[in-house]
Amino acid sequence: MVESSSSWLELGGPVVLVLLGISILALAVILAKAFQFSNARVGRHVLVRQAVTMWRTGDREKAAQVLLKDRSLSAGLVRSAMDAIQMLDNQPLSSQERDIREERLREEISARAADRLFGLASWLKALDLVTQIAPLLGLFGTVLGMIETFQTLQESGSSANPGTLAGGIWVALLTTACGLAVAIPVSVAVTWFETRLEKERAALEILLTGIFTAGASTQQPST
Repeated sequence: MVESSSSWLELGGPVVLVLLGISILALAVILAKAFQFSNARVGRHVLVRQAVTMWRTGDREKAAQVLLKDRSLSAGLVRSAMDAIQMLDNQPLSSQERDIREERLREEISARAADRLFGLASWLKALDLVTQIAPLLGLFGTVLGMIETFQTLQESGSSANPGTLAGGIWVALLTTACGLAVAIPVSVAVTWFETRLEKERAALEILLTGIFTAGASTQQPST
């Protein structure tokens, strides 16, 4: 297997070596992003949804206890929103003052959520770039190989061997195959990561809206 891989690299030339290097870097980024998503518990909202439901029904203490068991990104943001709203409830504010502070608080939490999501989205553009340049590099290698093959055919003249020509063509096409072999799985990984991010963004918006609207509904009018 090692000898076969070495011969393929030798036949493909520098383009295949470049694609090999790109594939190794892409794999490292994909593994790092998978660990990051797993560590942030992206897409896991069962406990957070339970806590939001408890918060909306007035059981705030139990909601906070449920969130203590969750170490996800969404749990941390929802817990921050709950703590901030409880601080507002303990302050003697008029209805207008509370609305202003709550709006600022909501913007602050939303900005924090956007920052966390931006961190999760880092390096995805680099992976997307790999999906675009890998096939082009493969095609570039194929074009160079075809040029070399036809140059050899021209030099051979009427004594050209069809077998040699066919061999040169399949070696040239090898780089295109390598480029596609790199681009396809990376494209699948990028789509999966982006889909998870979009779902996480939508879930965070729904969860935080549930917290703030519950806070507004339980607000007592000032005298």
